[in-house]
Amino acid sequence: MALPAFQDSGDLPLGIHPATLTEVLERFGAGLAQRRTVATRLERVYRVAQATGHVARFVVFGSFVTDKRDPNDLDVLLIMDDAFNASDLKGEAELLFDHLAAQTHFGASVFWVRRLAALKGEQAMIEYWQVKRGGDRRGIVEIIPEGT
Repeated sequence: MALPAFQDSGDLPLGIHPATLTEVLERFGAGLAQRRTVATRLERVYRVAQATGHVARFVVFGSFVTDKRDPNDLDVLLIMDDAFNASDLKGEAELLFDHLAAQTHFGASVFWVRRLAALKGEQAMIEYWQVKRGGDRRGIVEIIPEGT
């Protein structure tokens, strides 16, 4: 599944664009050292989150999924299934689900919510992250399992 071309603004077209981790790393993780660094962070965050067995949806937004030469950091939204209990986590997984610890340990801004707690529903919650600081909207990426 091919990700769309960037718009003149450097953003993806508005929408939630599905792609596998491999596709995301190939598209956004090549180039300058900072892009490769952030791609490595994404791969690590993805693997730790998936190891919980409770990820329902994994969304990437922010400068990494733009054409910015040097993306600032990694921005992720995790929608977790309703059985997920962060207090049961240990090690890196425990750090991933603590926003400040995730920023320090993974170099990533990680936001998460259980499906039932998503205000206005999980789709509306995901769509919210398309809004940029200035109020404009941009496309974001949802990482889907390989072979989907």
